[in-house]
Amino acid sequence: MLFPTHLLVAVGIGRLAGHPRVRRRLRGAPTLSTGWAVAGAALPDVVDKPLGVLGVVDTYQSVGHSALFVPLAVVVAVRHRYGLAVAVGWGSHLALDAFHVIVNGRASDALFLAWPALTRSDPLAIPPGEFARFYVGSPSFYLELGLWLAAVLIVLRARSDADRRDGR
Repeated sequence: MLFPTHLLVAVGIGRLAGHPRVRRRLRGAPTLSTGWAVAGAALPDVVDKPLGVLGVVDTYQSVGHSALFVPLAVVVAVRHRYGLAVAVGWGSHLALDAFHVIVNGRASDALFLAWPALTRSDPLAIPPGEFARFYVGSPSFYLELGLWLAAVLIVLRARSDADRRDGR
């Protein structure tokens, strides 16, 4: 998935978790900060893209994209006030990236989740800018486009509902 979509999904998760009906059903569950969920969703790319560009690693999905750090994420989630939000945002990023490569017919590329224990012998190491051109027209591109259209419709509907309540 493209970077902005990770942020969009994190906002959606944070907003959903804060919705009054959801809060009533999850009585006693910690509040999920949308801002911290967005920070967690950004984290894998903020860490890994510079490492790939600088040639520190030979792929753009390494340290920040490795599910081997789940125990660390659990510790952060439990010990820090906004740790759960960061961990959920980070987890959503990994899940979306794995979904993306599987939908595009490259399931073996999901080995990034086990970096550095497992790696692909021929990773798709296209620089981020070139990747966007490669991505347009792929199956997950159309799913992502649908997600953005749904988000726009939700925002427009919410604004329309708010305008009606305000008598506009």
